Amino acid sequence: MKRRAFSKLVVAGTLALSTFMNVAHAEASTVRISHGYGILYLPLMVMRDQQLLEKQAKKMGLGDIKINWLTLDGGNVINDAMLAGNLDIAGTGAPGFITLWSKAQGIPRSEVIGLGALSTSSLWLNTNNPNIKSLKDFTPKDKIAIPGIKTSLSAVVLQMAVAKTFGAENYAKLDPLTVSLGHPEAVGSLMSGKTEITAHFTSPPFSYQELKNPKITRVLNSSDVLGNITLDVVFALKQFTENNPKLVQAFMAAQEEANTYIEKDRHGAAETFIRVSKIKLTVDEVEKMLADPDVQFHTTPNGLMQYVMFMDKAGTIKTRPAKWSDMFVPSVRGRQGS
Repeated sequence: MKRRAFSKLVVAGTLALSTFMNVAHAEASTVRISHGYGILYLPLMVMRDQQLLEKQAKKMGLGDIKINWLTLDGGNVINDAMLAGNLDIAGTGAPGFITLWSKAQGIPRSEVIGLGALSTSSLWLNTNNPNIKSLKDFTPKDKIAIPGIKTSLSAVVLQMAVAKTFGAENYAKLDPLTVSLGHPEAVGSLMSGKTEITAHFTSPPFSYQELKNPKITRVLNSSDVLGNITLDVVFALKQFTENNPKLVQAFMAAQEEANTYIEKDRHGAAETFIRVSKIKLTVDEVEKMLADPDVQFHTTPNGLMQYVMFMDKAGTIKTRPAKWSDMFVPSVRGRQGS
């Protein structure tokens, strides 16, 4: 009897330990993910609309997970939300990610890491001022709308364009003219012609929407300055990726699935964009944007070191990665990125 009782205790103890280990290694059942408003975030919108992450998580044995989707715009806003613990994964402009990666190095609870590239497109600097034909024509009376001052994608790309026009040492020449304003609000301001906003540096669909107005012209196309490089990336807190390796793997698989869907079904992707973004466009209009050769969705980063070198010289980052892959999860590092 004593031996039988002892055996029962051993079995019970083993089961209890097994349960404890399973709980200890359980991954998050709720994930908070953000994306912005424009075409650059389309893969995340497809993931949201088709519940691709939930499907991939089930395939990997994670069971039912809940996704809380947020819509956030501007590198500053996204970085603050991540550091405050209000986000797990975010799509953001490459410069904003690089800024936070550099700033958080050596601070375990704040360190971030990239999961991959998100998208590529052209940023257009549009104006309602007929006197502005180039960057050299802006005056102190003009105001340029961008989603976030200094660290947003638009802000840094504008600085890079200014450096090429006025010289590297003058990269911040137009900074005093910039105003922080979300893309949807900036479109309304520029098209009305009744506010201080005389220009807007933006991505599709907003760039296209503005040029439908005959009073608005394009001053600059970012692809002419930088080439077709990655504009947006996806990143997370490093601690989150270490605690949730399968979930991160599921996310990356879901993003690849979304990219495949966009490539194979442009019409369906356009419908998804309109449905999720709630921007008033026709499917035809969105399909034309997706047909633009500058608009691409790949998870392998391209050209990120252009931002790094510029931001390092400008003194806006303190820690510079030796190579692009230093900023990303191990599963991405073997790719032929840049």
